[in-house]
Amino acid sequence: MEQPLPFLFPALSVSELTRYLRQLLESDEILQDIWVRGEVSNLSRPTSGHVYFTLKDASASLRCVIWRMNAGRLRFDLTNGQAVEAHGYISLYERDGQYQLYVDTLRPAGEGWLFQEFMRLKARLEAEGLFDESRKRPLPAHPQRIGLVTSPTGAALQDMLNTLRRRYPLVEVVLSPAAVQGEEAPAALVAALKRLYRLPELDAILVARGGGSLEDLWAFNDEEVVRTIAASPVPVVTGIGHETDFTLADFAADVRAPTPTAAAELVTPDMYDLRLQLNERASRLRGWMQSKIHTEHRHLAERARRLALLSPRRRIDNDRQQLDSLIGRAERALLAAIQLQRTQLTGWQHRLNALNPLAVLQRGYAVVYDRNGQVAHSVHQIQIGDDLTIRLKDGRVDASARQIHLYPPEGGATDER
Repeated sequence: MEQPLPFLFPALSVSELTRYLRQLLESDEILQDIWVRGEVSNLSRPTSGHVYFTLKDASASLRCVIWRMNAGRLRFDLTNGQAVEAHGYISLYERDGQYQLYVDTLRPAGEGWLFQEFMRLKARLEAEGLFDESRKRPLPAHPQRIGLVTSPTGAALQDMLNTLRRRYPLVEVVLSPAAVQGEEAPAALVAALKRLYRLPELDAILVARGGGSLEDLWAFNDEEVVRTIAASPVPVVTGIGHETDFTLADFAADVRAPTPTAAAELVTPDMYDLRLQLNERASRLRGWMQSKIHTEHRHLAERARRLALLSPRRRIDNDRQQLDSLIGRAERALLAAIQLQRTQLTGWQHRLNALNPLAVLQRGYAVVYDRNGQVAHSVHQIQIGDDLTIRLKDGRVDASARQIHLYPPEGGATDER
């Protein structure tokens, strides 16, 4: 009787088997990128922020997990009994030995068809060049008038108005209201846009609404709405839904913003930044002006120096100095000549005084005038009995000649008459 052969492979532990099955599931490409449709049940939202629920249909169920990071990006409120399509990857939760779907994207059931229609229309319009980057226009740096196309009752309008008032209160805002959801929304959006197109001096247009499902945002995928946006005479900024939402209107617009608030921020400058820029430019202007003034002062000083070298004033000043020197020399020469003449005059005065008979009178002499009034130089001019006039220093004396004495030559005897 043959003995049974021993097992050729050792037995696996539960953990090892579970880990092996998890690796098999995670190595399957289909199971790592899969969409699953079903009805939500057993919905749970613990304080951790993760979302746990079960997808079921008539004959099966599948446990699902949405981690907190992905749960925050849900575009709609998840409820029990809701038909959804979930995207993610299949893996095995080793502790319970149960496979489950780790969801990263969730959409209401039926959006799959809408998404296909979205891609079909996008491809056709893109082929026409409606979304080309060459058609995109830059936004105005300092808009003066902005048009808004949105619901007059939505929160997006107030968010945008608050942002515009805070960032750039100088801008004028023109609201062109329109329905942004439902069957009447596409025609209302087109009419609202065309009303703004007829306004003068409009710098930009904002088209916006809050978040929602693909069905909620479908009006912004309408072909006529997209073509109307593409035909805008001024730049268009869209802020439709949340950051993860894309519509065909976004592709046709000149700039796409992730939210309505972000759209208002993109189309306007921040007044605080403008103040900083203004202060910086004023500082640069002051510096430039000071440098320019300093340079011009140097140029002016150089030109003044060159003009002074070429000016006749220097020659005039030099001639004036020479004239002053000549005048000084002439004055000195004249003074010297006057002094010489004065000295000569004084000499002549002394000589005249010496020869002046009156000066002799000062020394005690007298002048005798004969009867004819002639100066008697000799006794031979006088006869006994002649009337004489004797001039003294301080007067005259009338006299008569009674006796005449004639002085003899030197060594001779005196002759009397």
